[in-house]
Amino acid sequence: MAEIVIVVGHPRSSTYCEALAAAYRRGAEAGGHRARVLALSRMRFDPILHDGFSGQQPLEPDLAEAQRAIGAADHLVIVFPLWYGCLPALLKGFIERVFQPGFATEKAKTSMGFRPLLTGKSARIIVTMGMPGFVYRWYFGAHALKMLKRNILGFVGFSPIRDLVLGRIDAVSAERRQLWLAEVEELGRLAR
Repeated sequence: MAEIVIVVGHPRSSTYCEALAAAYRRGAEAGGHRARVLALSRMRFDPILHDGFSGQQPLEPDLAEAQRAIGAADHLVIVFPLWYGCLPALLKGFIERVFQPGFATEKAKTSMGFRPLLTGKSARIIVTMGMPGFVYRWYFGAHALKMLKRNILGFVGFSPIRDLVLGRIDAVSAERRQLWLAEVEELGRLAR
């Protein structure tokens, strides 16, 4: 049984991103896993890391709870819409605030100068977008996805990190959206 945290990085509530998170959670629970959804639209916190990483910025209660949940999780799922080729600012701020040094990394005498602290955990990224998924990957190079996988999640120790890109989100049929929900529910059942 896996302990799963699902972060919905959409600043608005009642979105298709939340529907995807709910489907993943349903599947996870049907597969015997424990899953928890953290919807950023319902959390209260300052997304700005005011002093960078030069000191510890106290966490608001919602962020402290998120940090505890992610620390205890075996698997992290992040669901977000692609905005201007990147993550919504609220999600980026959440990551910067929660993945602080001391929680996500620590200084070490290695060639990199740090040691990741979130090892032994896997991750899944689900990103929705208006453009076709193959255009995002081929023409735009999937930069936000690569940044999140390599420069953030991989940097702090997550492995493996899988992804699912859902393109043309506003143009697809209701049937296609239902098929995606079923696919995501199955991923949840498998905790993948």
